[in-house]
Amino acid sequence: LQVPRAPSQPLAGSESRRFTNKHSKKALKASLTLGILLGMFFVAWLPFFITNVAQAVCDCVPAGFFDVLTWLGYCNSTMNPIIYPLFMRDFKRAMGKFLPCCRRPAEPRPSAISLSMRNSNSGPRAATSLKNVL
Repeated sequence: LQVPRAPSQPLAGSESRRFTNKHSKKALKASLTLGILLGMFFVAWLPFFITNVAQAVCDCVPAGFFDVLTWLGYCNSTMNPIIYPLFMRDFKRAMGKFLPCCRRPAEPRPSAISLSMRNSNSGPRAATSLKNVL
């Protein structure tokens, strides 16, 4: 038995290819970003965890070397805020809105009231105003 489907209009040939190409580029960029982040994580933290296990088994790791590997892992946490804006345009825009050093002159900083209104999913009410609330 086959269930009848509603006929759908197929996309035009060039429009379909452009749509597919756009999404495959986004997927490739997301995969690249994720690969870089995970690669940096493993390079930074894997030596620490291997050394930690070795220290538990044989107690043969010098304290200075263990400290260096710990700080290598901490450096990974420092690199994340640098990597995200390099590869993610949305992250860069969001950070630019809130950091004074990254804000464009044409973009005013949103006020706390407008942010809370935007995040509460409630628009302005007819009978409620800021003067009435305060």
